[in-house]
Amino acid sequence: MSSEEDVRAVAGRARAASHDLATATRATKDAALHAMADALLTSAPEVLAANAEDVARAESGGTPANIVDRLRLDDSRLAAMAQGLRDVAALPDPVGEVLRGSTLANGLELRQVRVPFGVVGMIYEARPNVTADAAGICLKAGNAVLLRGSSSARSSNAAIVTAMRGALAGSGLPEDVVQLVPGETHDSVKALMRARGLVDVLIPRGGAGLIRRVVEESTVPVIETGVGNCHVYVDASADLEQALAIVLNSKTHRTSVCNAAESLLVHEDVADEFLPLAVEALQDAGVLIHGDSAFAEYDDVVPVTDEDHAAEFLALEISAAVVTDVEGAIAHIRRWSSGHTEAILARDQATIRRFVAAVDSAAVMVNASTRFTDGGEFGFGAEIGISTQKLHARGPMGLPEMTSSKYVVVGEGHVR
Repeated sequence: MSSEEDVRAVAGRARAASHDLATATRATKDAALHAMADALLTSAPEVLAANAEDVARAESGGTPANIVDRLRLDDSRLAAMAQGLRDVAALPDPVGEVLRGSTLANGLELRQVRVPFGVVGMIYEARPNVTADAAGICLKAGNAVLLRGSSSARSSNAAIVTAMRGALAGSGLPEDVVQLVPGETHDSVKALMRARGLVDVLIPRGGAGLIRRVVEESTVPVIETGVGNCHVYVDASADLEQALAIVLNSKTHRTSVCNAAESLLVHEDVADEFLPLAVEALQDAGVLIHGDSAFAEYDDVVPVTDEDHAAEFLALEISAAVVTDVEGAIAHIRRWSSGHTEAILARDQATIRRFVAAVDSAAVMVNASTRFTDGGEFGFGAEIGISTQKLHARGPMGLPEMTSSKYVVVGEGHVR
């Protein structure tokens, strides 16, 4: 069979399985999620051995350390994956939720209710934890899922999916609600993107190139997740000690994730006081600063370029600039932001209100780290991604964002 035939075959099985899943009770779905969590832990030796193969292959191929970090699993990360499935099980079931309802003037009863999409395709890079997160959140929302991870994580993903499908076999749900997309070339990705009618929606999760390719080439509707060129703006009214701690956390807590800060903006009125503190603290943490002329006065700061301002470094690097005021910060963000997360560190309420109203990103933090833009931190359970688009879903996507809706109209012999 060709790649297209292989992909359409698994998509067809997913479509058939989705019909059973769509009408499953919450109890059945939750039991399946707990069984999947148990299976991940029981299969830890196999999963970690498979992951070690992927990591060794990546390291021998010269993969950057930050990408290897995204790929690597250990006992604690595997336990977190299992806990993520349990957390999703504990959340309310979105399917059947009434979004709005009324009785029309003619007596018809109208309700808009949440329903599953049906079949969701995930195309993602490197991080094998996405395999479990996506499977769990899609299952709870009533969707079958087709998982197409990157070849760099192929052994890990295969072991994770094998464990979860084994758990499903005894849970009362079809195994085919969770499947890997066959093939390791772009042909299989292309076939998934063209499986309109079998796949209801695609979600790409990864770098800018992957997301752009899926958006531009797919005939299946796409929920666009975005790269994270996240900004932190330190206003003249900021508590500078607090601001320094937030800047460091935003940049250095974990560099290989999309909610890590990549750009630092500082109000010129506090630049003389804040810059030496920030430069020293960032450099002590190993951060390379790409700075404008104000930052360039400090040792080991390299000149910033337009490419740096636009970059999602995903490493111990940051672009930095001094701005005249909050309007200068807003203008800079409007030009360079990817629309993911921006933070303002300030005490002046008028300045905060202006920033929040003017910055058009999926999340705006006020006196808090950019690292909080996360489905788990928001209380959504394991997220399936962070959307930077403006249709249907925006920001961390939890269970409600993985559903559509339909109208149920109840009459008593009404005719028009």
